[in-house]
Amino acid sequence: MSIFSTGLSGLNAAQNALNTTSNNISNVYTPGYNRELIMLGENSVGGGVKVNDIQRQFDRYVAGQLNQANSKTSALNTYQVQISQIDNLLADQNAGLAPLMQNFFSSLEDLAATPSDPAAREGVMGSADTLTAQFRAFDSYLNDMDAGINGQLRDEVTQINNTANQIASLNKEIALAKAKQGEAPNSLLNQRDQLVADLSQRLDVSLTVQGNGTYNLSIGNGQPLVAGTRSFGLEAMTSAADPSRTVIGYNDSAGNLVELKDDKLTGGSLGGLLTFRSETLDTTRNQIGQLAASFALAFNQQHQAGVDLNGEAGEAMFSLGQPRAFSNANNDGGASLGAVFGDASQLTSSDFDLQVSNAAAGEFEITRRDTGETFTATLDGNDQLAFGGVVVTVADRAALADGDRFQVQPTRAAAADMRNLIEDADELAAGASAGSGDNENALLLQELQNKSLVGGSATFNQSYASIVGSVGNRTNIVQVNLEAQQGLSEQLTAVQQSESGVNLDEEAANLIRYQQYYQANAKVIQTGITVIDSLLGLR
Repeated sequence: MSIFSTGLSGLNAAQNALNTTSNNISNVYTPGYNRELIMLGENSVGGGVKVNDIQRQFDRYVAGQLNQANSKTSALNTYQVQISQIDNLLADQNAGLAPLMQNFFSSLEDLAATPSDPAAREGVMGSADTLTAQFRAFDSYLNDMDAGINGQLRDEVTQINNTANQIASLNKEIALAKAKQGEAPNSLLNQRDQLVADLSQRLDVSLTVQGNGTYNLSIGNGQPLVAGTRSFGLEAMTSAADPSRTVIGYNDSAGNLVELKDDKLTGGSLGGLLTFRSETLDTTRNQIGQLAASFALAFNQQHQAGVDLNGEAGEAMFSLGQPRAFSNANNDGGASLGAVFGDASQLTSSDFDLQVSNAAAGEFEITRRDTGETFTATLDGNDQLAFGGVVVTVADRAALADGDRFQVQPTRAAAADMRNLIEDADELAAGASAGSGDNENALLLQELQNKSLVGGSATFNQSYASIVGSVGNRTNIVQVNLEAQQGLSEQLTAVQQSESGVNLDEEAANLIRYQQYYQANAKVIQTGITVIDSLLGLR
């Protein structure tokens, strides 16, 4: 190889090196960019240098660990944002239920002291209206949160599907580039890896790299989200078990829409929303409903045992939202269920799943959702089942089919319709017998405050304190876990950046090195020209 060819090969290498360094510098703030290094090698024939590769500094193992960590961080952050709203609501000393319940029972104390006093009676009416309004407000707030999560789930699904489609498209582009050029441009590889990182922020995905470099992504129990150049969309759909609930469906290869269980979709903002809803939001709504139902049912029972100023028997003072019962949309049979409150002392904050195990015998397998406890119950002569503080009636027993499923929510909607039904203060049943001076029933109503009427183990105040404490404790746990997970994400980010990130000081030094390299090779060519000129001058 001549001195010109040697110098030209060096110029070409230097130019590529300068271009690579310049590209690193210009993309220092580009998300997902991986630093590039020029790989030089000696020409095997005739000397000189050649560019073997422009290699991107990417460690798939570190990237995978970082994606997993960021997925968990995103899930915990989403959970923390949501649960802090409930924690702030319940823990507010001024807007909480505890002071309002205390005010209500204090007004009953005044009524017991002067049962015929109009002011005392109006005091009970006013505190009852305020208390029930607060129960409704709490339920409305939590119901709005539930509706908001339904909307967020739809948004997350849209973003996940868009990202999955882009990854599938890049798989195709990368395969075509490899077929034409022998290797894919680093920019396409960076884009694809960044999309995987973005997807991990929304949902935990498993990445499998095929022999040809194609990315396959799966979720849940291994359902493919991206398989080569094809993506499989998720869909926000109405739950078959509860028509008020939005869940995630999966479109399989046969075109069937399959409902996915919430606990199979973990990680990322989508997983955080689903976990928060099942662990905290549902539980808190049920607990508030249990408190409202236990309070109202116990008070109504005692109030109806008394007599008002008109000598009439007391009526129910508080209304409640009734238990909800849903038939699964996939049932073969056409039976439906209705539910009402039964034994208030048996009320729990749990929902129940019912499955027909023997339709002919009217036998059901019932599962308590919070503990997983399962028991069997059989319809009585009235086609009814009694469990968990509710009485469930089958509307058309003959339409039951083996395997049919139902869901019963005893207290979810109880607080939504809690109201003071008495409009005339004279109808407050303070006495045990006719007469304006009788306060016996008012005293018994007041004593309800100190009885363990919620779940048979807690007073009203203890129950509310337990709800506040439970949410507060879970909030603290999520916050601690979030801080720890953020620390892990930061450590892995530092590791990833040390391998793949651009260091401006290092690149600036490389610019000087490669500039000198370029100038030196130009000098080689200049020297060659001088030598040739000298040889020609000899003639």
